[in-house]
Amino acid sequence: MQIRIVTGQPWEAPADILVVPVVGDPDFSGPLGELDRRSGGELATLHAFGELRGKRFSTSLGAGGELPVKRVVSVSAGPADELDREIARKVGATGIRRLIGRHADTLAVWLDPLGGVEGGVAAAAELVARGVVEGGFEPKAIYREDTEAAPPAIDELVLIASGGDASSLAKAAERGRIMGEGANIARRFANRSANDITPQVLADEASALATTHGLWIDVIDERRAKDLGMGMFLAVGQGSDNPPRMIVMRSGSQGDLDEAGRHLALIGKGVCFDSGGISIKPADRMEEMKMDKTGACTVIAAIVTAARLAPGMPLLAVAPAVENMPGGHATRPGDIVKALNGKWVDIINTDAEGRLILGDAMTYAEQLGATHLVDVATLTGAVGRALGNIVTGAFATPDPFWDDLAAAASRAGERYWRIPLIHDIYSEMESWYGDLQNTGTNDGSLVKSGLFLEQFRTVPWAHLDIGGTGYFRKAYPYAARGATGVTHATLVEMALAGASKG
Repeated sequence: MQIRIVTGQPWEAPADILVVPVVGDPDFSGPLGELDRRSGGELATLHAFGELRGKRFSTSLGAGGELPVKRVVSVSAGPADELDREIARKVGATGIRRLIGRHADTLAVWLDPLGGVEGGVAAAAELVARGVVEGGFEPKAIYREDTEAAPPAIDELVLIASGGDASSLAKAAERGRIMGEGANIARRFANRSANDITPQVLADEASALATTHGLWIDVIDERRAKDLGMGMFLAVGQGSDNPPRMIVMRSGSQGDLDEAGRHLALIGKGVCFDSGGISIKPADRMEEMKMDKTGACTVIAAIVTAARLAPGMPLLAVAPAVENMPGGHATRPGDIVKALNGKWVDIINTDAEGRLILGDAMTYAEQLGATHLVDVATLTGAVGRALGNIVTGAFATPDPFWDDLAAAASRAGERYWRIPLIHDIYSEMESWYGDLQNTGTNDGSLVKSGLFLEQFRTVPWAHLDIGGTGYFRKAYPYAARGATGVTHATLVEMALAGASKG
């Protein structure tokens, strides 16, 4: 998809489709009124009919009239005082998804109504471009050739702004396009079925990306993992005929620090299928457990995106990939294994497996020189019950590192809620035989998941639980059902914060 910037008015740019964001209730006294006049009163008619309205992400589709476009799509952004970066991105995504089953080569988006977002019209250009790319993703297209089920494949995106520097807007929009493409890499991998992506296949996909983008990669098989002492990682994968793989990717050189004085590591849970193991899950919705690799898919995509935007910047990604299956060699409840950091872990529940593979991955990242860690995982159902599917739960320590993460999330237009690490309840995870259990009683289970992971870090660390936000069970105006790509942009923004001072 090519991007072209037009500095002018929305009625001056030819395109197949013109997307008109509407902030607040439609006001036909200004430029929107001129658009209406040139459309032959189409917009006002749609408003009177009840289609063009102020409800966020509602849309209308009308004729172009005398405008140099075939159709006009309005997308409501909701109240002006609530406009933010998340909404601006979703406006772009909603615009393209309104065209599912339609045919268009050129899509124009009027940026001026979104200029009130933090960062102004340049931020709007980036976020809309990213939204259009992400909104154009349709997981049905992974296995089907039914183009009627997907948004049109746009050849050119035209971004229209009455003010601003065209060069700066183009640079911002290109950044958004790259960010969106990275999120879609993560979503494509995450949505692929368990018989399609095994741990080895995920490693192969990561290797192909590393070759394309000049990244160093190392794939640790089960024999090397045993020699290294990754007891928790191996315990999860030993019940499957598809052996585990620890995927390690690097941008820059080992030991190098970024401009912020960090060697940041991104760590993602890669359970390619999670049956629960011997502590088997209920059959209801078990098919969703192909999504349990979403964290790994996200960090693989994030290091690629960061490398595209800041080549050579020091950054590490570690993606432990396993299948958690029952079988004659599977780990049993009550088995005790030795973690890479030397702790003995009593595995009470084999369905609390994500924290096991993450713990060894975190330790290994530190051994490779990481000074700061961020892990991403579809770790618990509890976080979704607590926060829903829009807000990601987060643990972080110390406070300044949380501040860095929150700032990156703000730039990314993603929402997080910090959950406290209540150390008083750690005693409930003590084991009779080992140093700790991998789970405890249900009360406070979300906090206990964070407390467990904390035992495997010695440097500043954040844990992002996407158990509620990693995938949607239904389609929304701005996104298809399936993997969302959440946290990808935050991870990239977190990494890029160290690409240059200030």
